[in-house]
Amino acid sequence: MSENRMPEEKRILRGLSKEEVEERFIEGFVNKTDISTEKSAKEIVKSNVFTYFNFIFLVITILLCVVGSFRNLTFLPIIIGNTLIGIIQELRAKKVLDKMSLLNAPHAIVIRDGEQKKILSEQLVKDDVILLTAGTQICADAVVLEGTIQVNESLLTGEADEIEKTPGSRLMSGSFVVSGECYARLEKVGKHSYISRLTAEAKAMGNEEQSEMIRSINQLVKWIGIVIIPIGIILFWQGYIVNGETFQKSIVSMVAAIIGMIPEGLYLLTTIALALGTMRLAKRHVLLHDMKSIEALARVDVLCVDKTGTITEAGMEVAKIVPAKDAENTFLQSLLRDYASAVPDNNATMEAIRDYLERKGKDKDRDRDSDTDNDSNKDKTAEVQTFMAARRKALEVMPFTSATKYSGVVFEDGKYLLGAPEFVMGNAFEEIADEIREYTKKGYRVLLLAKYPGSDIKGTLTEKPEPLGYVILSNPIRENAKKTFGYFKTQGVAVKVISGDNPETVSEVARCAGIEHAEKYVDAGTLDTDEKIYDAADRYTVFGRVTPKQKQKLVHALQDAGHTVAMTGDGVNDILAMKDADCSVAMASGSEAAAQAAQVVLLDSDFAHMPDVVSEGRQVVNNVQRSASLFLVKNIFSLLMAIFAVVSTITYPLEPAQISLISMFTIGAPGFLLALEPNRNRIEGRFLRKVLLKAFPAGLTDVLIVGSLVVCGEVFSIPASDVATASTMLLCVVGFMILIKISHPMNKFKYGILIFNIAGLLFCGICLNQLFAMSQMSKISILLMIVFAFAAESLLRYLTIGVEGIAKFISSRAHHGAPQK
Repeated sequence: MSENRMPEEKRILRGLSKEEVEERFIEGFVNKTDISTEKSAKEIVKSNVFTYFNFIFLVITILLCVVGSFRNLTFLPIIIGNTLIGIIQELRAKKVLDKMSLLNAPHAIVIRDGEQKKILSEQLVKDDVILLTAGTQICADAVVLEGTIQVNESLLTGEADEIEKTPGSRLMSGSFVVSGECYARLEKVGKHSYISRLTAEAKAMGNEEQSEMIRSINQLVKWIGIVIIPIGIILFWQGYIVNGETFQKSIVSMVAAIIGMIPEGLYLLTTIALALGTMRLAKRHVLLHDMKSIEALARVDVLCVDKTGTITEAGMEVAKIVPAKDAENTFLQSLLRDYASAVPDNNATMEAIRDYLERKGKDKDRDRDSDTDNDSNKDKTAEVQTFMAARRKALEVMPFTSATKYSGVVFEDGKYLLGAPEFVMGNAFEEIADEIREYTKKGYRVLLLAKYPGSDIKGTLTEKPEPLGYVILSNPIRENAKKTFGYFKTQGVAVKVISGDNPETVSEVARCAGIEHAEKYVDAGTLDTDEKIYDAADRYTVFGRVTPKQKQKLVHALQDAGHTVAMTGDGVNDILAMKDADCSVAMASGSEAAAQAAQVVLLDSDFAHMPDVVSEGRQVVNNVQRSASLFLVKNIFSLLMAIFAVVSTITYPLEPAQISLISMFTIGAPGFLLALEPNRNRIEGRFLRKVLLKAFPAGLTDVLIVGSLVVCGEVFSIPASDVATASTMLLCVVGFMILIKISHPMNKFKYGILIFNIAGLLFCGICLNQLFAMSQMSKISILLMIVFAFAAESLLRYLTIGVEGIAKFISSRAHHGAPQK
């Protein structure tokens, strides 16, 4: 019987051999899936080339070639350029992100040929033996072979409770190790694992989740895509059948109207702005898992942060160990040393305690060596030798959990607990409150080591523990913390500190970091109902003793109050809240689990980059919003002008080449140049509403003056080519008016953009007049153009005032008419 078991035990200890790993690679039992939210290079090319509007442009190109109107193909270089630039920028952004994602990819410690190796999780194979420790994400379905761990399956089950896993227990991929240590064998890897199947479903559902900006642009494009086909057919029918125009003229007029209605540059502008923003952040060691998350960050008005690793340095150190009142100090450090050796926890707190005790042990070694020949120090030497020799044997161990806030060990001489004083002492906490208050007021974190007289440390503590001593821990505040939080204060972003530590301690740390209203703190242990949590979310700045589930509820409470919430974190206890926040930010130095769950990862774990991230997001959204107004002016004009042409039975007055000229110098070039300008203003209002409010008055002005010019052309018998040229110049004049309006306040950069585009327009209009269908105008045409240009300025001003007034009135009525919560 034992002979049959020996090979199995040896194989477990050694893990798989190199040959066994290669065999599983060949068979396809590898922990790698094709499930990804990132686009491949092939998908990027396809998404930019095979679009609905590119198909429309292809049909338009064929029609213009059929009728021989080759000069009206001037839009083709712009369309091809748009497509190529979009592909190149997305591929560049993908290259940068792939490189940085590799640095932040999930890893695993695997046992192969008896040696521990750290490899990428996707290089694991079925039957691999891996080592799991606190903070590690379980990367494939597995079974525990040896050891005990506490696992959080909240991302899979929605329950925050920590589950103990012992030898023989099943582990689900996607869950996280909270405490403890174990060896496990992988059973289901790659696409067969639970998390892969779950991710596939999430990916299919997640395609609908988009930022407001992208959602608004898609909505706009969808409606334009629906109306251009019937309008184009009606315009051709009217020109060719009703007005008796030639086939060529009817096609050209119809094409001009359709091109004017298509926002061909808006998608490109948005893609490039997001890609450039992502790449600029990458240079600052900030990784975005999703480019669209940059908009969510830009709209944030409440930032929830943890104390450790965010306000303070990630590392923790023991300042000192203090005996409790009336407790003996003789063996306190040796007891604590044995305790630290027994518990499997390897979190930052326990590592700090071990480091401190190791240093103390070395100090005592030196004391022993120096005192051995000194008769006057014999007693001290004996004490040191006793300290070094004492080794208690652990009979039972209870790892730390965020639910209990303490861990426990049973030695032969008694049962001991180490953790948050309030949770260890329970109702008897007030007896020691005064002893630790002097430390918490200074911002220290205090742990209590106590002896427990009860029978069971794993159940509810029924007896009053006996305090033995306190471990005084400190986290140095980050050097740039005050400057960082000062930035958010000036930007109107409220900061909420949500921590599992003592609220008084956290409050003091927050005050030292310059967080506004840091004195308003609450112990989350008192928030035992959802109503209390929702009330506290608005009233307090600092929340101490918060459980993972409470963090999540606080995020929900802030969102229900109308806030856009960002959640930062570095541990598994932050994941529930990060998952539900509008935007999640993780420190790469924290747990791998948090980094993989977050939308934004600070790769150098420097919270001082947060102002850069918010500023970059604001630049992208504000500049796209501003430039989108330019694009929509043309679309609104073309749509309304087409309707006007249908109603009044006139032929659409412009040619495609003229629309291209207008687009190039009053929309495309200035729009892209303005998108490069720094713009850190806070984002307010809805994207589509703000864009339409700026674009509609200008689009309506264009329709009124061009429509009036066409009517005058009929009255004074002005040639259609003169009317088209005059209309083009008028549209350019209004285009520059709206460009100046949205560029306010002007600076040297914006004046440069304006002068450059006016010069480009004049050059093309004069030197390339044949290419852009710009004919010589008669004196009456020039006179009408000048008169309507002056009229356009007043018309635009009053229409803007009127539209904004109507919008404010509607908004006010909607606000007052809304039911009060």
